[in-house]
Amino acid sequence: MLILIALASCSKGITGTWKIVNYEERTTGESSVSLTNIGTITFNKDGSGAKDISYSIMGIPIEDKLPFTWKQEGSTITITGDEESEFAKAWIVLEAKRKSQIWKSTDGTDEIHRLTLTK
Repeated sequence: MLILIALASCSKGITGTWKIVNYEERTTGESSVSLTNIGTITFNKDGSGAKDISYSIMGIPIEDKLPFTWKQEGSTITITGDEESEFAKAWIVLEAKRKSQIWKSTDGTDEIHRLTLTK
């Protein structure tokens, strides 16, 4: 019974509002882009969520404030919603602590995205 409680609490560990303290985009052979404190992302227990993200890359402002749905399977969190969003994809959880998370995603080519989240 203790194991079941531990497993249930792990899957709900992502719920709540997280600050995006670092967002990195890397492409092999090119310079990377690293942005800090670009907003928040909220994960609700019912699998819904909301983003309040804004940043600028090369002078181009980007805002992402649309709702989404999410699902966690093991060490993968999949965010679905607006296909224009850089965050709507499968993320691999590299580190999951109570107050911080590090995620990584790739598009299958040379582009890698990395998120550092804190509560």
